[in-house]
Amino acid sequence: MREGLSVGPISVRSRRRVLTMLLAGLVSPLLPARPAAAASGDFATWLAGLRQEAIAQGIRPHSVARALQGVHEIPRVLELDRRQPEGTLTLQQYLDRVVTPQRIESARQHLAENQGLLERIGRRYGVQPRFIVALWGLESDFGKVTGDFPVISALATLAYDGRRAALFRRELIAAIRIVDRGFVEPQEMRGSWAGAMGQCQFMPSSYLEFAVSERADGRRDIWHRREDVLASIANYLSRLGWQGSETWGREVLAPAPLDRGLVGIAQRRPLAEWRRLGLRRLDGGELPVRPIEASLVMPDGEGGRAFLAYDNFRSILKWNNSSYFAISVGTLADAIE
Repeated sequence: MREGLSVGPISVRSRRRVLTMLLAGLVSPLLPARPAAAASGDFATWLAGLRQEAIAQGIRPHSVARALQGVHEIPRVLELDRRQPEGTLTLQQYLDRVVTPQRIESARQHLAENQGLLERIGRRYGVQPRFIVALWGLESDFGKVTGDFPVISALATLAYDGRRAALFRRELIAAIRIVDRGFVEPQEMRGSWAGAMGQCQFMPSSYLEFAVSERADGRRDIWHRREDVLASIANYLSRLGWQGSETWGREVLAPAPLDRGLVGIAQRRPLAEWRRLGLRRLDGGELPVRPIEASLVMPDGEGGRAFLAYDNFRSILKWNNSSYFAISVGTLADAIE
């Protein structure tokens, strides 16, 4: 499960560098009180129950013991979970933070440096290299910002806390399963305070489903091996329904006044119909005549910027259910070329 950066107030999305930057200096040093929904009993008792549950789900006892050895509560994780900044960013403010000139230049350099690898992976999974690089850049700044929390302890802290216990308990079991399958040693499983891991910032359940290995050892190393990182991103997009022959969408000029019933990702119409309704390219020209359905997305509401979103936009929303994030991926991918 992925928790998106909302279009309005910023929600839990530690898997992205932007939230890390927003949180810097805004977190109270005081540990908030545990909510009423917290697990009953002390942490050790709760952890013993978790061990039994993992074993009951078919994970080998010695793997459970290895994964949970030294696991402890991390007060800082609860601080970050409680004290997320409240506020509203416009789309432009969001883009100014995450699609910077420096990131665009870095993306171009990484595309050039890894051209052969990216083309090979792109052909295999049907994903254009520029989108692979764009997601890599937005998720971890090309591997520079991946988080240094011990993931199993972070997830145990959040699962025991109780506020979203079911979600994080599932992710904790998935993390133990990763250890059981020999993909990574527990001490190497580092990531964000919310459990997102590696240069792709995959949650453990996403890792199990989408991470791949480009080597014969099958380790799926999204922490250190660039080829595994890029292939895992491409595999994820491919599995989400990515169309390698299409782009993500385009910014458009929308007529005013506009029927608000036309706006929204659920409203799909052929490009020809959007032309008839008066939508134009940014330069004022007519939209292309192509057999593609699109949705009109206006993240900032009436008077804000307008975008026609194609099926690949919807695939990005499945990665992270935020129109701001999806537009930033498309914007960075376009800027790379």
